[in-house]
Amino acid sequence: MSDQPFSFQQAAWKKLKQHKTAMAGLLIIVLTILIAIFAYWLAPDHSPNANRMIIEIGGKHPGYKQQFLAIKKTEIIEKTGFLKRTISGKPDDFQYVPINGFEYKKDSLVFQQYLDENISERKAVLVSGDQYHIETKRFWLGTDKYGRDIFSRLIIGTRVSLSVGLIAVIISVLIGILLGSLAGYFRGTTDDIIMWFINVVWSIPTLLLVFAITMALGKGFWQVFIAVGLTLWVSVARIIRGQVMGIRELEYIEATKALGFSHGRTLFRHILPNVLGPVVVIAASNFASAIVMEAGLSFLGVGVQSPQPSWGLMIKENYNFIITHNPMLAIIPGLAIMLLVLAFNILGNGLRDAMDVRR
Repeated sequence: MSDQPFSFQQAAWKKLKQHKTAMAGLLIIVLTILIAIFAYWLAPDHSPNANRMIIEIGGKHPGYKQQFLAIKKTEIIEKTGFLKRTISGKPDDFQYVPINGFEYKKDSLVFQQYLDENISERKAVLVSGDQYHIETKRFWLGTDKYGRDIFSRLIIGTRVSLSVGLIAVIISVLIGILLGSLAGYFRGTTDDIIMWFINVVWSIPTLLLVFAITMALGKGFWQVFIAVGLTLWVSVARIIRGQVMGIRELEYIEATKALGFSHGRTLFRHILPNVLGPVVVIAASNFASAIVMEAGLSFLGVGVQSPQPSWGLMIKENYNFIITHNPMLAIIPGLAIMLLVLAFNILGNGLRDAMDVRR
């Protein structure tokens, strides 16, 4: 057995593994990432954005089962490779017509087309080759008001939540580290100017600031990423500033000045690597905050736009069902948001304990 002491990273990882709830949160996050990557292979509806609309079966309860007549589309569907399907899905080769029953009569397929509860219409089509076939589909989490599979849209919606969290955290960390380190290292006038700017941004309600940025940039997928990221950097900057102000007074930093090192080298090579522990913790918290902000913006109609699936947008499209016969259509994406945010929060708590230098 090696007698070499643990590095800080090894000691922090060992401590984190002992934190059961944090590891549970990490497991949920890893599973969510895998689901997001392979979303179009896992989703029953593999069409782009899981946007297969079947209006006749809109608003159905979880576990709903329905027979369909699959009619081959006349237009030529381009073949989709593994990478393209992984990124953007595979267009449907068939059009799906809900039916209540069918029978073959000579060279014809006679079926009862489902129109609504207890309403159907008798129709017949001429059977030729593989143009028609019968499928039975189960909608594990029900269908929304447009007849789209909630389960498929929930799976693909994980991409939006994770993407907005990742992009927002990257933007907030870069801005926060830059401004916080400059304020803490140079102090004086530089610190006064940056702290004045931080206090101004801090005084504006976060959601109001996100609205303002979103309105300036416009509605859309990438705009909401930037808007959320530009509102989360303040907490990072304040923490980095305090950490840098403490470290710059230590003896080894004074030694770098005596050796004639430049401010840039001292700051980026000797100070910042020693303050990244708190940044990791605040990044996990900001990740959770970004997910909630994106869901709120999409719910209010200024975030991700339909037909792209977003958990907040799914709640908006189905919240009317809460007071009617099928509240689970809106509750399920809400539970998904709660679970992922909880996972990031408890992971952040575990990282805070594991990366506490005093321990």
